[in-house]
Amino acid sequence: MAKITFIQPDGTEQTVEAAPGMTVMEAAKKELVPGIEAECGGACACATCHVYVDDAWHEKVGPPSEMEEDMLDFAFDVRESSRLSCQIKVTQELDGLIVRVPEKQF
Repeated sequence: MAKITFIQPDGTEQTVEAAPGMTVMEAAKKELVPGIEAECGGACACATCHVYVDDAWHEKVGPPSEMEEDMLDFAFDVRESSRLSCQIKVTQELDGLIVRVPEKQF
């Protein structure tokens, strides 16, 4: 299991456990993390699971795909660290991952 910490805009933290093979979005939905709406259910079709990956984790998480970059055009306050959590596959290497939830999803 990998631990993932979600930080809300107000600084509140919630750490969840995710099995390898899940996505960060699936872990968030399973543990009812506020702010991760995931309206499309993980199909990379809505950008409502947008998160900011902590700087220390960029390399391990990797860059977004072209399709993900296209969907991020619809997200609120996109930054260099923006990713769609439905596109981040959990691996044991991501144990300790820190992501921030945007102020709003759209």
